[in-house]
Amino acid sequence: MSEKKNTAEFAHKKDKEDPLFKYRDEFYIGEGIYLDGNSLGLLSKRAEETLLIVLDSWKQYGIDGWVEGKHPWFYMSEYLGEQLSSLVGAKAKEVIVTGSTTVNIHQLVSSFYKPTKERYKILADDATFPSDIYALKSQITLNGFDPQTALHKVESQKGLLQEEDIIAAMTDDVALIFLPSILYRSGQILNMKRLTAQAHKRGIVIGFDLCHSIGSIPHELHEWNVDFAVWCNYKHLNGGPGAVGALFVHEEHFGQEPGLAGWFSSKKEVQFDMSHDLDAAVDASAYEIGTPHILSMAPLLGSLEMFNEVGMENIRKKSLQLTQYFLDLLDLELKEYGFQLASPKEEEKRGAHILLEHEHAASICKALKQAGIVPDFRAPNFIRLGPVALYNTFFDIWKTVETLKEIMETKEYEKFANTRGIIA
Repeated sequence: MSEKKNTAEFAHKKDKEDPLFKYRDEFYIGEGIYLDGNSLGLLSKRAEETLLIVLDSWKQYGIDGWVEGKHPWFYMSEYLGEQLSSLVGAKAKEVIVTGSTTVNIHQLVSSFYKPTKERYKILADDATFPSDIYALKSQITLNGFDPQTALHKVESQKGLLQEEDIIAAMTDDVALIFLPSILYRSGQILNMKRLTAQAHKRGIVIGFDLCHSIGSIPHELHEWNVDFAVWCNYKHLNGGPGAVGALFVHEEHFGQEPGLAGWFSSKKEVQFDMSHDLDAAVDASAYEIGTPHILSMAPLLGSLEMFNEVGMENIRKKSLQLTQYFLDLLDLELKEYGFQLASPKEEEKRGAHILLEHEHAASICKALKQAGIVPDFRAPNFIRLGPVALYNTFFDIWKTVETLKEIMETKEYEKFANTRGIIA
């Protein structure tokens, strides 16, 4: 007789068999269950330690901290880029930690979007994060075109994109493509290798927003010949609120001038010559702009150490097991309560979070929070549940589904207004 999956005993057994379970002790988890790591990851003890080490460098060395101490600040962006490179399948010099997601979108689109009268459109999608669209519209306007005609957004179907629709939209008037690697609502993974090959076949530059895939799935950006990518480091990578972002530029583009130049675009060895003629670095660091935010980068020193220790293949394996367990329990326990799965079921298309649709989504999220479980609401009526491989457990999943069932049976959610908070 097969074991019943919808029991606490089954969940505890899975946790005992989990080789990554020990990493849970590395994080400050607190009481309750945290399922919002796909919005803001929890603090790890290693990240706390490296932040304090860098803070102490400021205390000890003052301005000499730029070149002294355990983690000299002047080279920290490059060092962290090297640590990130294995997570995205890149060469070390193709990655730099700098800016924020939106600033890096502006930087790389301004560098790679070279519109002409015949080829001037940017291809995106209607399911991407709003900030990406704001940046793309700004860049189109700055180049003298009208976003109403120059921005083509592929339409999603029930929150999912059809790759055939994206490829069909790669017409002769498209100058640049910018897409999410994983859709922030549904958690759908796009086939970056396939889309890149199809774009290049048509002579189109293509870039990706990796905010929901970095630290949750493996990548091979260099091998796939992706032109550029951007991402934040505060979700799955646990870099802390407002952590400095990162970008990737394929080495075949090294040597071109950055669209938005700044002091830190310079080659390190001549930066302090103070010349008014930029001698840009011949790698991804050419796309830095201003002085790096050292204290906002410092937690990544500890966090990335852990990711490289564990390996992305192991993280992805555990992540898929957690989300599959969610799907199994939803099917066993919550069928009758009006929840609709809005995420792909197929492993190759499923990211690290589950999206549920329900007419009372906002009030259900509030009821979950009152019960000590932190979910994520997304307008208009979606619940995101993002178990993180390094600190969430199978018991977390079981307990969450049991709590959801109780909330629905008792109608506990009716005590709360079905409206989002200021921060959903």
